[in-house]
Amino acid sequence: MKKVIISTSSFDLDNNPIIQRLLSHGIHITCNPYRRKLTEDEILTLLGNDTIGLIAGVEPLTRRALSEATNLRVIARCGTGLDNVDLKTAEQLNIRVFNTPEAPAQAVAELTLGLMLDCLRQIAQTDRLIRQGEWPRSQGHLLAAQTVGIIGMGHIGRRVARLCQAFGANIIAYDPYLHNLPETPLETIPLIPLENLLTQSDVVTLHLPYSDQAHHLLNASSIGQMKPGAILINAARGGLVDEAALDAALSSGHLSAAALDSFEHEPYRGTLCNQNNILLTSHIGSLAQEARQRMELEAAENLWAGLIQAGVLDAAF
Repeated sequence: MKKVIISTSSFDLDNNPIIQRLLSHGIHITCNPYRRKLTEDEILTLLGNDTIGLIAGVEPLTRRALSEATNLRVIARCGTGLDNVDLKTAEQLNIRVFNTPEAPAQAVAELTLGLMLDCLRQIAQTDRLIRQGEWPRSQGHLLAAQTVGIIGMGHIGRRVARLCQAFGANIIAYDPYLHNLPETPLETIPLIPLENLLTQSDVVTLHLPYSDQAHHLLNASSIGQMKPGAILINAARGGLVDEAALDAALSSGHLSAAALDSFEHEPYRGTLCNQNNILLTSHIGSLAQEARQRMELEAAENLWAGLIQAGVLDAAF
């Protein structure tokens, strides 16, 4: 029996025509029974040795997991990042790997802007205080008056830039993979060294993929280079930020606020939960209905195309 695994924490099977087509032709579909990020052992058990295709979430697709899934031919990542996939092993095992880089970009960019505005105007904190019987009159800051430093100018970073430009903010950027920005009006945004961006920005927002080289890109040293009173936003990957260093910077007052949508270990239960000047969200960047639908459709289409390319399905299937 040919089997396809969907390991994302949720997936709309009923309204996905590719999945329905697979089902109608006898392909067995198995979904994530835990409805959360899977561990290495859990995805290994779920894959078994009869899975031909995987619509993947952010579970660790390690050498061990891929090597033991002896019939796996396609990984269709439902999302942008591929840092959870051992791409070298996948290539060695002739497993085709796809992602959906464009589909979640607008959703993550809009959440980033929401986190930014909340930190600047203390919206969630004010709400909490009112519910506790207080009537705070905190003075916030205008996004239009800030210099926003964007680390990573890919699909999401460029959208964040356009949204911030619409508010009138000054934008500077750093990207280790780019030397210029070809798109108008982004060509007017200066690409500068990371150290300069950190010292000049009122708000720093991360939009880089995770890699070993980028592990704790923002650590005690680099956070220490940020402006006193600056704000840090991470709606990318948890491993980009040293959470202990961030905790210390918030406690000391070096940073005035922060917002995280991703963490090194999820679900997050760490000491940042005790900070009043940080906004924490549960990795919901892509969880806008329209974006999620597009991601799932594209992931299924990628799975279908990959299975045909691998010769597992006939093109006329």
